[in-house]
Amino acid sequence: MTKGGSITHGLWLEYITLFWNVVGCWIVLTTAFSAKSVALAGFGIDSVIEIFASIVVVWQLKSINKDKEKLAENLICVAFLLLALYIFIQSAVVILTRFHAHTSVLGIFWIFATAIAMYLLAFGKSKVGQALDNPVLKKEAKVTIVDGLLATSVLVGLLLNAVFGLWWADPLAGFIIVYYGFKEGLQIFRKG
Repeated sequence: MTKGGSITHGLWLEYITLFWNVVGCWIVLTTAFSAKSVALAGFGIDSVIEIFASIVVVWQLKSINKDKEKLAENLICVAFLLLALYIFIQSAVVILTRFHAHTSVLGIFWIFATAIAMYLLAFGKSKVGQALDNPVLKKEAKVTIVDGLLATSVLVGLLLNAVFGLWWADPLAGFIIVYYGFKEGLQIFRKG
């Protein structure tokens, strides 16, 4: 695999990730609103942050706006921290008020498909990142794996609520997103 071909493959993996997250963001946020699901809303907002992160990786792979990478990382940090704070408050309110989210078949289907897509994309990014010895693409592969894990945890929460009526599983999945958001945001903050 030539270096140019590897960069092209890396860019295509990022473009697929961008496309998936843009489409998914609208689907997930729409289903979150109709089902009143904190976990779906959190995952939808996380998708917006992932879109921004993918754009940063595309910049890096194309050697565009290298001087703006630090600013972009800081904005991603703030976005993760705000996501975590928002979902924490929402999840706490849902648990305290014992609000029961509705079932969203489309949301469950999309989150299932997203988990599979993210694991496959992470594998591809890791492989191309290794071939290029590109630390940014390798890091993005790890972020994409975490996105797959988040989708899996949200899926479990949605299914527990839908199948067994365990209403608390939805906000519990939201708290997993809170943990991830704070962890990622603080990690980026410490790096700077």
